Amino acid sequence: MRIAFVVNDVKTEYPRYTSVFLAFKMHNRGHEVYFIGVGDLSYLSDGRMGGLAYQAEGDKYKTTKTYLRALRSKDNSPKMITSDDLDILFLRNDPAQDAGERPWAQTAGIIFGQLAAERGVTVLNDPFSLSNALNKMYFQHFPEEVRPKSIITRNAEEIIEFFNQQNDNIILKPIQGSGGHNVFMIKKDDHPNLNQIIEAIGREGYIIAQEYLPEATKGDTRLFVMNGRPLEMDGKFAAVQRVNKEDDIRSNMHVGGKANKAKIDERALKIAELIRPKLVQDGMFLVGLDIVGDKLLEINVFSPGGLYACSDLQGVDFSEKVIEALENKVRYRGVYNGSLNNQIVASL
Repeated sequence: MRIAFVVNDVKTEYPRYTSVFLAFKMHNRGHEVYFIGVGDLSYLSDGRMGGLAYQAEGDKYKTTKTYLRALRSKDNSPKMITSDDLDILFLRNDPAQDAGERPWAQTAGIIFGQLAAERGVTVLNDPFSLSNALNKMYFQHFPEEVRPKSIITRNAEEIIEFFNQQNDNIILKPIQGSGGHNVFMIKKDDHPNLNQIIEAIGREGYIIAQEYLPEATKGDTRLFVMNGRPLEMDGKFAAVQRVNKEDDIRSNMHVGGKANKAKIDERALKIAELIRPKLVQDGMFLVGLDIVGDKLLEINVFSPGGLYACSDLQGVDFSEKVIEALENKVRYRGVYNGSLNNQIVASL
């Protein structure tokens, strides 16, 4: 299998990132694995997608750290590859990370992914559906039953009215963003500062005002879903409990959240089942669900992280299931001679 991971920047990858973890395991399994920074993609004169790609030399590596070091070695120069050189293009760049300094890069992975898909490459997640998921409005297309009560607006009066209707706190966050950036919990005694907070978040665009879920004080659960179903191996789910820092509502790992072993209950499985039809319809191969109690806070369809931590905490290597699924997609594409469209193959 020949696979390329598209990431924001090869230089900013870390050994415990999901992309590096999967690539490391694939390399050791004998697959041809490349990394391409989203800014290194290109359109060639004959219509093919191209990209300057990094590939680790050598047979096998003992750790993700040594694999990544080899990938970024000064002696390892990138080489130009095209869509003809690939079976799978795995889009793992987070558009929200490029919103500030590189807005031009936000949609690049999607656009070049569409070009690759048109040339017969299996592109994951499906780039035509990803174009509809560039902000958190995509979340509103899933069943109301699984979502917290919320409004999306730039009108301060509407947000204040929503705030007054709630019996508890509310959460305010920008419609586009990731990693807990500009996420605020507004308490009843914060009313005097509410306009100021709304103004600060509103500079980035639309604002999501969301009901506060009391169970969020315990953090949230990141559950991986693959091909529309919870990723499971040996009776264990690829999930991690993300616990907030004290006095911080955000449980994201890179803002100080702590990873604990997660227990998946019937409420989480019900959520996964209710959203499965749309994930399958949209060709979403691998996504991360952020769950609190019986509600779904977010769906990460671009670069869900934590698979390394899930494997470590649960004591099973979930990458094996992911790689097997990818190998099957290449097999299906070959058997059907390219007659299956990308959305179908993406979620098979």
